[in-house]
Amino acid sequence: MVKAYLRYEPAATFGVIASLESNIAYESSGKHLLAAALESVGVWHTRQGICTKSLAPSPSSSSKGPSLAVTSIAASPSSFIASGYADGSIRLWDLDKFSCETNLNGHKGAVTALRYNKTGSFIASGSKDTDIILWDVVAEAGLFRLRGHRDQVTDVLFLDSGKKLVSSSKDKFLRVWDLDTQHCMQIIGGHHTEIWSIDVDPEEKYMVTGSADPELRFYTIVHDSTAEKSVNNTVEPVDNASTARSKWEVLKPFGEIQRQSKDRVATVRFNRTGNLLACQHAGKAVEIFRVLNESESKHKAKRRIKRKAKKTLKENGDSDNVGISQEGQNLVITALDVFKLLLTLRAGKKICSIAFSPVASKGSLATLALSLNNNSLEYYAIDESGTYTKSSSIELQGHRSDVRSVTLSSDNSLLMSTSHSLTKIWNTSTGSCVRTIESGYGLCGLIFPGSKYAVVGTKGGTLEIIDVRSGTCIDVVEAHGGSVQSIAATPEGTGFVTGSADHDIKFWELQLTQKSDQDPKHITASHVRTKKMDDDVIVVVVSPDGKYIAAALLDSTIKVYFMDSLKFFLSLYGHKLPVLCMDISSDGDLLVSGSADKNLKIWGLDFGDCHKSIFAHADSVMAVKFVHNTHYVFSAGKDRVVKYWDADKFELLLTLDGHHAEIWCLAVSNCGDFFVTGSHDRSIRRWDRTEEPFFIEEEKEKRLEEIFESDIDNAIENRYAVKEDVIPEEGAVALAGKRTQETLTATDSIIEALDIAEFEAKRIAEHEEEKSKGRVVDFRPNILMLGLSPSSFVLRAVSNVHTNDLEQTLLALPFSDALKLLAYLRDWVHLPEKVELVCRMTTVLLQLHHDQLVSTVTARPLLTLLKDVIPLKVKECKDTLGLNLAAMDHLKQIMALKSDAPFKDAKAKLLEIRAHNTKRIEAMTDRKEERKAKKKKKQKKMDGGHVWS
Repeated sequence: MVKAYLRYEPAATFGVIASLESNIAYESSGKHLLAAALESVGVWHTRQGICTKSLAPSPSSSSKGPSLAVTSIAASPSSFIASGYADGSIRLWDLDKFSCETNLNGHKGAVTALRYNKTGSFIASGSKDTDIILWDVVAEAGLFRLRGHRDQVTDVLFLDSGKKLVSSSKDKFLRVWDLDTQHCMQIIGGHHTEIWSIDVDPEEKYMVTGSADPELRFYTIVHDSTAEKSVNNTVEPVDNASTARSKWEVLKPFGEIQRQSKDRVATVRFNRTGNLLACQHAGKAVEIFRVLNESESKHKAKRRIKRKAKKTLKENGDSDNVGISQEGQNLVITALDVFKLLLTLRAGKKICSIAFSPVASKGSLATLALSLNNNSLEYYAIDESGTYTKSSSIELQGHRSDVRSVTLSSDNSLLMSTSHSLTKIWNTSTGSCVRTIESGYGLCGLIFPGSKYAVVGTKGGTLEIIDVRSGTCIDVVEAHGGSVQSIAATPEGTGFVTGSADHDIKFWELQLTQKSDQDPKHITASHVRTKKMDDDVIVVVVSPDGKYIAAALLDSTIKVYFMDSLKFFLSLYGHKLPVLCMDISSDGDLLVSGSADKNLKIWGLDFGDCHKSIFAHADSVMAVKFVHNTHYVFSAGKDRVVKYWDADKFELLLTLDGHHAEIWCLAVSNCGDFFVTGSHDRSIRRWDRTEEPFFIEEEKEKRLEEIFESDIDNAIENRYAVKEDVIPEEGAVALAGKRTQETLTATDSIIEALDIAEFEAKRIAEHEEEKSKGRVVDFRPNILMLGLSPSSFVLRAVSNVHTNDLEQTLLALPFSDALKLLAYLRDWVHLPEKVELVCRMTTVLLQLHHDQLVSTVTARPLLTLLKDVIPLKVKECKDTLGLNLAAMDHLKQIMALKSDAPFKDAKAKLLEIRAHNTKRIEAMTDRKEERKAKKKKKQKKMDGGHVWS
């Protein structure tokens, strides 16, 4: 009987606050900050400092691993955000529902730039494949692809109410695109290095570019192409030749400003009001410029011209005419007059990305969020006086560096992870950080039974005893002269064993100590005995029955000793490079070892023979663990994957992909229902065992199919991709979609539907003919038609194609099938909800097969019919939409009037009550003054005319 295994799947990812590869962005209201966390987007509440939601793709997509890392984020003016990924896809998310609305595929490289227009109806994306694609958010489809850049597109932005698009690239050029005519209307050079970021102020007066050049370059935006406008709003007459030259000139050089830092510019961004400009360098500094208004810039320009005139006169020796008037001279304002350096913000670590908050805090000009390369977020408040204060930070939810070890408690409820300077305790079920303890460079760790105390072995050779409940380090033991490489618990649970780079294996016991009578008792580790080795000890493990202790040395050998007497038992050799990890099965029969030579070796502990040597990973094997009470083994390596093995059959069961960097450590629960991995990408991932069974042969077939499909995808990409040595045409326009396995599958489904519908239509025609002749024939519909007519069945297949994939799907259709599809369009055009689909399909098919359709005689009546019917149906839909919009506007006005009326009445009533109360208060005050005067007069008579003070 074929043996079945249970499948493991990714369950949770935690520990990552902000990735290095992507930018950060505020959503429109400013309440949440969006930060990429590997393949997901974290939505962080700015005031509470918690991650309210993590927007992650479906588990089936997340198995792609590094190819699905988020590389760019953009927020729309509404509640939608867009995230670009390393595989070239773009996902649109609804923050109100926290769901993925659509998936757009078009780029062949990682998405490097995303930008919404002001209304949020369009989004422009740039990629490493040097292409720019304009997407219709409402239709969820790509409009067209713009080609012309010679290198990676770094940034894009919309101008002139979304009619024009500016793009920057590493090819040192800026390009201005006219989106109405879909052509490049202006190319701007002058930069000596790659352009990394561009931005425009909210009023679209100035545009700034940042590169590796020592200066920031500024441009003014010309909105009127018929006349030249200067900065001070004066129109200067120009000749016809200059007008012809400036007809397509949208960006005019405005000046340069020298930067203070020598690092390249990473990001330039204006705040929402446009009074501040932030220039982030690829280091620890952010330069904040204040944007002066028109009067301030004119005043500064006058002062600059006056100082220049004084200097000129002084150099000429004419010091008597220093106070010359500047009236009558043309006042030329430059970038130096508009942009003034306000402050330079310096962070503690290298800055990855910045974002201005749409809403500034009280008493400050703006709030700036920083994403740092140590996996943290910081918020700074910028004051009008030119100072900045750090308002808050988000750093407790993750490690500052890569995770070097993970350890589960005895009840599997807690997880301890160590890194460069921190030790963290996590809740395994929720993924929340329970405790954070400052420590040394932790290389290994162990949680003692009872989950009250833990020990961490550091790179400095010390053992740090940690109280898990209070989250404090209660004792530090100087254990070794070298780094503590490994810690193994003894079966009794009263001690542990450490292996170090100082060639020693030391045995420790747990004891309760008390420094003084006033101090409480705390646990500590006391040294019992030492075993000297010939080389550095990399790994040490103890058999579950406590009979053997095994140590892996730097000389690539494994030494096995008796635990009680420490006498030599076995020497296991066969690895060509040092053994980095090993484990012993629960029954003590097998020992598995993983080495830097990429191999797994399974040894028998009875005679020390090697049962099997398996080439397991594409890089060094960093962690291996047996599942309790089984011979199933998990292995993790630097190749970023986890593999699940059967050590009895020496078969690979599963390959689990998900990490984006090297995997350093692995821990398996006592029951084997889940395991945890820690990686160089600073993430901790939990993988759960499901109830879904699988078989080895099926998994082998799936792996072969994946290899086959990947080869097909590479062949398709190589066939249709533009060769690197072929320079793309200047301003070329192409289709926005991308040919993928999904589009080919959709094409096959449409062809199959056409064939089934054609065969069924013939059967129906034959049945009607027999029926007309008076013959009674039993007709049974095709069960594959699902009870639909041939036209409806084909329409169902076409409607199932994603909107973004429709063009590429129709592109792969043969002409004969395209002609069949056109015949169905004349029936579908009468359906009001399918008019848009029919128009798109007709346009695409006519563009693709124009020459063949014109030369085909049978297609001419069909084209004539579509030419007459489609415009009328489009006009009907347009009129219906216009009527509905007008009705909605009318209803909106009625509702506004109704909602304002109670407020107006309430306001008038409130003013009336306030006036009445004012009059009553005045009357009461007058009566009170009268009573005081009468009382004083009466007292004066009683005292005989004397007034006592």
